[in-house]
Amino acid sequence: MTTIGTKEWADTNVNIYHGCSNDCVYCYARGMAIRFKRKTKENWKEMDLNIKAANKGYKKRKGRIMFPSSHDITLATYKNCLDVLQKILEAGNDVLITTKPDDRVIKFLCKNLVSFRNQIQFRFTITALHYEISATFEPNAPYPDYRLVSLRHAYLEGYKTSISIEPFLQEKEIIKDLILATQGYVTESIWIGPMNKKFCPPDYWREDLWGKQALTDFKNYIESNEYIMQEKIRWKDGFLNAIADNRAMGDLPKLFGVVT
Repeated sequence: MTTIGTKEWADTNVNIYHGCSNDCVYCYARGMAIRFKRKTKENWKEMDLNIKAANKGYKKRKGRIMFPSSHDITLATYKNCLDVLQKILEAGNDVLITTKPDDRVIKFLCKNLVSFRNQIQFRFTITALHYEISATFEPNAPYPDYRLVSLRHAYLEGYKTSISIEPFLQEKEIIKDLILATQGYVTESIWIGPMNKKFCPPDYWREDLWGKQALTDFKNYIESNEYIMQEKIRWKDGFLNAIADNRAMGDLPKLFGVVT
């Protein structure tokens, strides 16, 4: 049996804000919040603190905790996020910190969480190499260069590091270059996932990048590239589900790999 969504990465999640200032056009949390009228398209980018979640105590949980999963850690929110992270870590939990990183925030977190370094893995989302593409799909998130700086800083500070290329936003040749640019600074895994058509505005969708045949070609291209450390590559559930009927069922367990 396979796991899906955030369960591929962690057993439980903690979030302390409603909304996310990154305002990524493809965001699942954004789409669901708008669908169920918790937020609107216009005010999703306004991050409202969930005071109850921020002020509560956190006990030791079974398995790994992802923080956050439906918002980001930004220059406007990092102090409240640090307070909660410290409580979670002080309880003895292992934490996967997920973010489209601002290097100033990452330097702050690395400095202030150093005593918990062995309990932390960073997972930085880097979806493109070119800032024009990033600005189109992730209008208020840090540009790719800053995310790469964040990755290198966390690695050099001795933290466990991984990256998420979900959704990948550029052609496979450019994503290959992105993987190669990060490999020396990734201690754990490199996750790759496609755009979810359900949450991608029609004007942004590209069949040549995210259609079924394109995904199959993409996966084959990455797996056949001798310069990429294949043992670090993990394919997100959305990627595998999209191309599963192109593969023999007997191959699926091998394709899912090991979660790290």
